[in-house]
Amino acid sequence: MITIAGAGLAGLACAFELAKKGGAVTIYERGVAPGEKSVARFAGGMLAPYCELESAEKEVVTLGRQAADWWSQITSVTQRGTLVVAPSRDQAELTRFSRRTSHFEYVDGQVISKLEPALEGRFNRGLFFKEEAHLDPRQALIDLSAAVQKLGVEIVYGTNAPAKTDMDCTATAANLPNLRSVRGEMAILHCPELDLSRVVRLLHPRMPLYLVPRADGLFMIGGTMIESDSKRPPTLRSLTEMMSAAFTIHPAFAEASVVEIGAGLRPAFPDNLPRLVEHMGTLHLNGLYRHGFLLAPAMAQKASKHFLVESH
Repeated sequence: MITIAGAGLAGLACAFELAKKGGAVTIYERGVAPGEKSVARFAGGMLAPYCELESAEKEVVTLGRQAADWWSQITSVTQRGTLVVAPSRDQAELTRFSRRTSHFEYVDGQVISKLEPALEGRFNRGLFFKEEAHLDPRQALIDLSAAVQKLGVEIVYGTNAPAKTDMDCTATAANLPNLRSVRGEMAILHCPELDLSRVVRLLHPRMPLYLVPRADGLFMIGGTMIESDSKRPPTLRSLTEMMSAAFTIHPAFAEASVVEIGAGLRPAFPDNLPRLVEHMGTLHLNGLYRHGFLLAPAMAQKASKHFLVESH
């Protein structure tokens, strides 16, 4: 029996990989429902390895290239690419972004309007990363929880983990050296009159932001990354910038309803890459930071190999 502390993104992904290979797994989760306490519920759910090269190591591409296929066996994945745009005054940001990334094609205003008819006439140039995808993080956590239970994994909800488990996937709650908190802020908007089918990233010198379409006219917008351990709600400044970005993408957002605002503390190591760490006799998967849904599959596969090697 392999015991795991935490039924968030990392814990569930590891349990899925272990159970697929015949492992008996029990997860202890202090929340009472799938994803209730997981910081991943505030994520964008972007499976965008090539866009992430703009500010991440090349290892992110290596680890995340197969993420969309992995998630497709569990939950609904929208594979329509990522569209990166910038206002006319910020075209230099588009050039900078293109120099740091790969696997894209330049698109003009005509192509942008074909990709997203709602954006006709709004942007003259952009970058289209056609191989990228996105998912709904909250639904993905629910579906992943159901998938691991179908494989025989026991999830003990509403229960603190024992003092000693085989694996710890408790994010910022873990007592690991060099682990820090990076605060992410987001808002969910309801704008049923607007139809967008793919992730739109808006480049800005101070803060690049992303808009992710969800079902039923919902859109998630986010992007703030602040070195902080504060759990307070989003600041007025970041909300103002997010709403301004949404309006820049399309003026219909001026009449959108604000359904939810939220902030979550994301665990990160100094190099901003996830790690498998042996600490005090327990294997930790931590540091998923902003690439959680992208990198969790590959890291879970590495974790499962660790336990399978030990058992032979």
